[in-house]
Amino acid sequence: MSNSNLSQWQQHINRPKRGVPEGLWERCPGCQATVYRKEVDERQGICPECDYHWSIPARTRIAQLLDEGTFEEWDADLASCDFLNFTDKKTYAQRLLDEQMRTQLKDAVVTGTGMIRARRVVFAVTDSNFMMGSMGSVVGEKLSRAVERATQSDLPVIIVSGTGGGARMQEGIVSLMQMAKISATLARHDSAGGLFISVLTNPTMGGVAASFASLGDITFAEPKALIGFAGPRTIKSTVQIELPEGFQTSEFLLEHGYIDRIIRRPDLKSEIARAIDYCGK
Repeated sequence: MSNSNLSQWQQHINRPKRGVPEGLWERCPGCQATVYRKEVDERQGICPECDYHWSIPARTRIAQLLDEGTFEEWDADLASCDFLNFTDKKTYAQRLLDEQMRTQLKDAVVTGTGMIRARRVVFAVTDSNFMMGSMGSVVGEKLSRAVERATQSDLPVIIVSGTGGGARMQEGIVSLMQMAKISATLARHDSAGGLFISVLTNPTMGGVAASFASLGDITFAEPKALIGFAGPRTIKSTVQIELPEGFQTSEFLLEHGYIDRIIRRPDLKSEIARAIDYCGK
């Protein structure tokens, strides 16, 4: 081999491997297939192999469900404070700052008003990216304010729930009381003849599932969503019996009358609009 060929060969074998760019492919939690992330995003966060619905951020959900340019956010600057001086691996105050920087959200819910197929609604969506969507004082306050405004304006309320965190332990009993607070606000909305459509996504658990998420006049759910209070592993270890197949999935809950319909994400916007018309709102 000539010196020039040897030099080219050495350059070739010493060249850094390019590899696959990070985030280009992902493993589906549903079927474990490796899927092209861009294709999943183009399908609104749905696996092309098994139809698994990925959890998506609140802002993405707003863009999918509300008519373009119609969303007006409420209480955007409302943020929690560390009134208990709570510390685990880090202080609660620092954890909040870290989550706000990472997600670009002030807390785990976004509320406001917008149009769904030209129908004015009050809209709220929890975001599991912010402390697993756990319910603290700000989540309860923003949801309560949104429902009260809906009651005053005679508008339907749409809440999309997706939280695995339940009540936020860093806020103690103040977090737990939000369950009753939001439930009471929704009861007043119902007494005034208002409509509440609850949309359950994966996962909807803990205090959210045990309060406002379960109180819809109409309750929709995405396919294969995990919905319940305690998780199936916790229940199984407590009761020491084998749980039914598909326990706590939206399909299981539909069969047992807990929810009204299972709707795939691309169809959700049209079906919510249809439900509003059906209820005369």
